[in-house]
Amino acid sequence: MSGAVVAGLLAGYGIAIPVGAVGAYLVAVTARTGWRTGAAAALGVATADGVYALVAVLGGSALVPLLAPVTTPLRWVSAVVLVALAARSAWTAVRAYRARARATRDGTPEERRLTPLRAYATFLGITILNPMTVIYFAALILATGPEGPSTPLDRTVFVLAALVASASWQLFLASGGVLLGRGLTGPRGRLTTALASSTLITGLAVHLVS
Repeated sequence: MSGAVVAGLLAGYGIAIPVGAVGAYLVAVTARTGWRTGAAAALGVATADGVYALVAVLGGSALVPLLAPVTTPLRWVSAVVLVALAARSAWTAVRAYRARARATRDGTPEERRLTPLRAYATFLGITILNPMTVIYFAALILATGPEGPSTPLDRTVFVLAALVASASWQLFLASGGVLLGRGLTGPRGRLTTALASSTLITGLAVHLVS
């Protein structure tokens, strides 16, 4: 069982640590909305990783050929969603700056409507659109061969360990967003960071399909 724990932790960190468009958006959202919303968003990402780890141990190798034809369309959908979110974030920041909205850690009125539950669902959705996650986990399991998680207990432990690893990293990113949020003391600072994060998210999203 200890082997399954180690394998799950390594697999979870392996898929979570490379910070892509979703990670950048997570930091930006947390910076503008606060810890509770950011933590919920982080757990949404981790849940998607856990779901795909579960799918992989239950038969990911059989799903890889089925997912191959739709990998590119799903990447495009994911990229479009992320670009739309980045554009919406930038427009909200520009509108608030023009109106000289009072800048607080609670964010703009529109940002305050992003409740923890909505943040969780949003980040779960945009992360689940990435079929490469299940392919990643399936490839790891196939590569380990007989040494991979084979019993129901080992598979359960593997999935839980991967989920914990992903959650811990996503919460770490959210914590970075909280620290960033403390530096947003005025309308110009909020506008600058919002536009910078939107540009970064857009660039990373484009990279998904390039």
